[in-house]
Amino acid sequence: MDIVIPLFDGFEPLDAIGPYEILAYVPGATVRFVTAEPGLVRDVLGSLPVHVPTGYAEVERCDVLLVPGGGSFQAMVADAAFLDWVRRIHAGTRFTTSVCTGALVLGAAGLLDGLTATTHWAATAALESYGATYTSERVVRQGRVITSAGVSSGIDMAVRLAALLSDEVTAQAIQLYTEYDPQPPFDTGSVAKAPAEVLERAHTLR
Repeated sequence: MDIVIPLFDGFEPLDAIGPYEILAYVPGATVRFVTAEPGLVRDVLGSLPVHVPTGYAEVERCDVLLVPGGGSFQAMVADAAFLDWVRRIHAGTRFTTSVCTGALVLGAAGLLDGLTATTHWAATAALESYGATYTSERVVRQGRVITSAGVSSGIDMAVRLAALLSDEVTAQAIQLYTEYDPQPPFDTGSVAKAPAEVLERAHTLR
């Protein structure tokens, strides 16, 4: 089972590494990263260089495509060849998925038109500009297409995907092994719950 995660400069680290940590434990699965030109790729925070040895053009098919977000979505959306590749790969995937603003890449490739989808709360208008209907749910499945909301929600999506790729007991065992049992110190993890001053501060983080 081949799971492919494209990384471009400016990727959000948890978007990619969170799902990678979960999906790498799926029996029989191989997770690999690809990029435009093989070499060093830097995350959006600037301190996590990742050497990616494979260009996306070298990949002709995969079982799961997982597109992370972050500032990298801008480069992905601007790369016409990459969007063509996404469309070709999607034609043969078992699941095509996204985390955070990775959904905008799927949208730019024409894969979300007419579908309900989710993304980071700050990118809802951009998502709907591609013909999708935004929902604030953390994980949304529409057939073979699965989108997840901002950053940490990619872990939720990956656990759900692990169940689809194997079985629920295996997915639960992965969740237990990684001790994914969120108990956040504050209840401000969504726009619906966050006070105005927290929302205002969140807009300054980028």
